[in-house]
Parts: sequence; structure tokens; C-alpha cells
Amino acid sequence: MAIGLNEEHVALRESVTGWADRNIPSETMRETVKTAAITTRPAFWTGLADQGLLGLHVPEEYGGAGYGLLETAVVIEALAERMAPGPYVPTVLASAVLLASQGGKAAAELVPGLADGTRTGAVALAAGLTGETAADGGLIVGGTVEPVLGGALADVLILPMATGEGERWVAVQAQSLNITPLPSLDLTRGVARVTAEALAVPAEHVIDGTRARGLAAVLLGAEAAGLAGWCVRAAAEYAKVREQFGRPIGQFQAIKHKVARMLVQLEQARATVWDATRATGPEWELAAAVAAVVAPDAAVACAKDAIQTFGGIGYTFEHDVHLYYRRALTLRGLLGVSAEWSDKIAGLMLSGVRRELRLDLPPEAEPIRERVRAEIAEIAALPEAERGRALAAAGLSMPHLQAPWGRGASPLEQVLIHRELRAAGVKPPELIIGAWVVPSVAVYGTAEQQERFLLKTLSGEVVWCQLFSEPGAGSDLAGVQMRAERVEGGWRLNGQKIWTSLAQVAEWGICIARTNPDKPKHKGITYFLVDMKAPGLSVRPLVEMTGEEMFNEVFFDDVFVPDDMVVGEVDDGWRVARNTLSNERVSMSGSAGASGAALTDLLRLVERLGRDLTPAERAAFAAVAAEAHSINTLSLRATLRQLAGTEPGGDASVGKLLSTSHAQHIAECAVDLLGPNVALAADPRLGDAGYWNRAALATRAMTIYGGTTEVQLNIIAERMLGLPRDA
Repeated sequence: MAIGLNEEHVALRESVTGWADRNIPSETMRETVKTAAITTRPAFWTGLADQGLLGLHVPEEYGGAGYGLLETAVVIEALAERMAPGPYVPTVLASAVLLASQGGKAAAELVPGLADGTRTGAVALAAGLTGETAADGGLIVGGTVEPVLGGALADVLILPMATGEGERWVAVQAQSLNITPLPSLDLTRGVARVTAEALAVPAEHVIDGTRARGLAAVLLGAEAAGLAGWCVRAAAEYAKVREQFGRPIGQFQAIKHKVARMLVQLEQARATVWDATRATGPEWELAAAVAAVVAPDAAVACAKDAIQTFGGIGYTFEHDVHLYYRRALTLRGLLGVSAEWSDKIAGLMLSGVRRELRLDLPPEAEPIRERVRAEIAEIAALPEAERGRALAAAGLSMPHLQAPWGRGASPLEQVLIHRELRAAGVKPPELIIGAWVVPSVAVYGTAEQQERFLLKTLSGEVVWCQLFSEPGAGSDLAGVQMRAERVEGGWRLNGQKIWTSLAQVAEWGICIARTNPDKPKHKGITYFLVDMKAPGLSVRPLVEMTGEEMFNEVFFDDVFVPDDMVVGEVDDGWRVARNTLSNERVSMSGSAGASGAALTDLLRLVERLGRDLTPAERAAFAAVAAEAHSINTLSLRATLRQLAGTEPGGDASVGKLLSTSHAQHIAECAVDLLGPNVALAADPRLGDAGYWNRAALATRAMTIYGGTTEVQLNIIAERMLGLPRDA
């Protein structure tokens, strides 16, 4: 996976990666370090320009390819993985700032050379220069700014300065400045001190630089994502082969979780940078600020964790990982500390700016939309009590299932059905556990079971519970001990289940029990449908820390289950249970605020407080807002992949992992805002304090049920990064 999603972006990335393999071998990077050759253009510069990679985002009228910032971000990410030396990023940033400034004559004069590689560029992001307005409308510039990325190699520099009218920006030729190379933390790319002495800049070279720092956040963020990508891949590959204590270190959970969390940070960085290349208007400022926080921090964190994973060899000068760490630190330093960007996120959101993530649908969606809209309009005209059955009969409750239970809907049709149901005010039935039951019975159930249960479940008429977990078998469901013994006409079940949601109100339950104790733990398990009113079955609610009752213990004392309530083959219930669990995780992956603790609730709380937040509170709020944005963006990317006919990949798994803890972070932030009122009881009837105290307690369950955070990290490490399973 990478920043780009569609086929064209994948092909562009592959092309750039192949070109870099041929033209920027690892020896090139090491030679740059050895000779400190960071004040000369690299040997591959002409080839890079010949590929047209400097002008992808530049309009054709200026000699570019006429694409957009996203295409340039794709290239930057790919080159960053190679630790490409030279002024590529400073140059494309300079041309992007000129284009965004509507610079007119300055852009027409300078951008073509930046696009064809005959000129190099740099953008100063720090303060230090001052300017006074000249008689001709230009500026008289003086002072020093440092450090400037790529400044020693630049032919054109974009510089900010303080004036009596606020910050102004100019585009200046290098020969009119005093430029001094400075010792650089990044050993493969230089920085410089830039000094101007009463420099007269004509009015046509005074530009609008209000987007300069945001553009830097996007493009340096793309580079940060590339650095993080190399660190994740290199650490995972090393963890597969480096052995300690007789086995690969990637088999140890401590390393497995470390590398999995690196991947989570990487995917957040990619998603936020990707979104910032697409946003417009005030939303762009917010998206760019989120990318400025998430991507550089991800690069630094991934580099640090890569060094830790490599161990002693990672700390040596001979290993490449320190070069990635150096560049990551440099990028973050040049962009400015995360706290400043976080404050901008808080300021924008608290002033009412929101990032609305829109899914642009292809032209072929319209005829599908019209057909779906007409069907739903008929259902909307029915009495509310009849809508559930009508939705189920039309295959609209779970449209991805095959007919007659669904309609075999494509991802595009599923999106349209969801939109049109919401637009028509038709609420699908709350299936809850039933949403996990239906796919398993639809695939493995008998015709009689399907006829008896599926339509009634899809219409919301039958309430289900899941009888999987046991006191000694939580996430390790293959360790179930409940016994099922064959008797005439069926089975007798004895044992205990626990953490069973809704068991006190459910009519039916799905249950796994051990029918053959002589087989290995994943074998000898059978999947049953259990009547919750059956003799011998008793339910004891468990009081949660909130004082409420949702979970239950369920005791089986010679509970009879007839043969026709076995789903799938006897002793092969693990296969059916896996299907149920996979549907559980998919259904939960898009629900960051399932407990009721959502970012919109937090924003309303801030409004009701009626006071300015302290700097610490703004920082905490911004962290939650940035996390929410990354989760929503990951969800959108997963949907787009499905619409394109490909697997969601890491977006869905990472989004699910993040969403479970996100509601906790929201509740914790809210509780901190309430101050002493946190001492009040966790009772929503007590107002904000009671509501958020309850949320702080209730959301603790979210990182446990549906597969604990630790289990999810194992899944990400093993299935996405290929780390070895624990013995």
C-alpha cells in the first residue's frame, strides 16, 4: 500500500521505484554521506527531470504534465523510501508555492525552469527576514533566515518576512542573496543560511505565500510517509530472520506489537497526506494541519522503533536506519513542532471548520441510484412496523449477501443503498449479533435453517446472542471446554459461557461446543443454534462497571439441542465460527463512536462549556480530532479500494484497531475538560459530567470485546507484515 490508491498511481509508484532501483542504488546514498556531497546536484538529476517527475503538478502552460499535488506526493513517497539525496523535494515545493500564490509574472518566469530541472528551488519556513514596502510596491528585504532545506543548491528561493502589514513572501534569485551551507543533521541533504542585505524585490516577485506552510506540510508529510514505509518494511523483514533464544524475534509479542503499531502510524500518515492533497478551501487548511501533525510524528516514531528492533546493529553508523531517523527529525524540525500545528487544528475546528469526506461516485452509479431510490421510496411509504420485513424481503438489510437473503450487491450498490436509505429516513433493523449470524447460516446452514431464521433475523424480528467465550477461552476460542455429548436425536450441552451480550433478552444463540475432545483444539468443535428458553439453560446478568447489565453468564445443564440445529458439519464448527468472527470484525470496523462517545459530542461539550480552552486542553482536543480525521480517511480509502474491486488491505484492519480506542480517547478528553465535576456519579441524568463519566467507564470495554487490541495487533503483524505466528 502507499499514498496513491488508483491504478494510475500504483503504476506511477512502480515506475518511480523501478527508476530509483536503477539510478539511485544504496551506494549512491552512502557515497553522498561519505563525501558530504550535498552542495552539488546528484548525478541522477538530469534523468529525474527527463522522467518529467519535477513537473507532474505543474500546468502544461508552464511546461508541466498538468496533474496535481497527489501525483507529486506519490513520487516523493517512493523516492523517500530510497532516501534519495538532492533537491527534488525543495524544488517541487518551490514550484507548488509559486503556483498556489497566483504569482502571475513570477510564476511564468520561474516555474518552467523548476519543472524541467534547469533550475532548483527552496522554500524557507522559519522567521528571520524583515521587509519594508518600496515606492514601486516591491519590498526592501533584510535579515537572515536559517535553516533552509536545499538552500545551498537553490537557484530560486521562496522567502517569508515580517512587514508592517504582516507576513509577506517573495521569490528571489539565489545570486542576489548570501547563502552559506550549514552542517546538516540529514547527511544526504543539506540546509543553508540565507542572508539578504537591503535587497530590492520588485512588486512582481512579491507573492501570496499563505499556502506555503500548508503545502510544505503536505509534501514533507509525503516524504515522512516514505521514510516510515521503509522503516516498517525493513524492521518487519529483519524480525522474520533475526533469531534470539532459538526463534525469530518477530515471533515474540513485544516485537510483533511494536512493528504492528509502526504500521498503524504509517497508514495514518499515508491517509492524512492523501486527503490533504485532495482537500480545498478552508477544509484544506485543516487537512494539511492534520497531515503536519500525523506524518512527521509517524516518521520519527517508526524510525526510533526500527532502531530498537534492529538492536545493536541499528545503532551503528554502517546501518542505514540512522539516516532515515536523521531525515525524519529534520523534516519535523523544519515544519515546526507538532504542538503549533495541533493548536491550528484546534483553532480551525473550534471556529467551525469541518472536513467533510465525500465519496465521488462514477457515472455508472446514476442508473443504480435511480432504481434503488424507487425501491426504497415504496418501502418508506409503508407503516414503520412493516419496513423491516420489506427491507429483508428486498435484500436490503444485508445487500452484500447473495439472493434471496441479500442481492449480491457490488460495493458501489452497497454505498448507494446506504445513502438512499439515509436520505429517505428509512432506518434498517438493528440486527446486532444477528448481523454476524446471518452470513454463517447463509453459507453453512441447511435449507430448513435458512428458511426458518434468516428472513426473520434480517427483519429484526429475532434477537440473537453469541455463546462463544468461556471463563478459560476468551480470544482463544479454539480452547473452548463446553462439552456436547451425542444423545438420541441430538446433543446434550453442559458447561458455561460468559461475556454474552444480550443473553437476557435473546431468543436464540449461536454456540460452539467441543464434540470430540480427542481431536486437536481447532478440530472437534461443533456450531449449534440454541433456543435460549430451552430447559436447563440459565442466564445470570453481569453488572458492568457502569452499573448496567449487558453482558451475562450463561449456564448449560443438560441442555438438549436437536440435530437439525447443527450448522455445518459435526466437528467442523471452527470453520463456521471463523466466518462469524470475520463478519463481526467487518461490522465493527467502521464504528469509531459505537458507545455514543463521538467527536461531534465532544465539540458540543466544548460549546456548552462557554470558555476558552487552555493550551493543554487545546492540544488534547487536537490530538483526538486528528485521530478522528485519520480514522475517517482510512475508512474512505478502504471503501474506495472496494469500489475499485480490490481488497481494503491495511486500511480496514488499522481503522478497526484505531476506532476501538478512539472513543476512549474522546471520553478521556471530555472528562479532563470537566475538571472537578468528574467526581460526580456516572449517571447521564446528572448532565455532562454524568454522561461523560459513564462514557469513560463504558468505553473501556471497546478494546476488549470483538478481539482485544493485543489480538488485533497480532493479526496485523502476522497477516499484513508476515511475521511468524507464535509457537
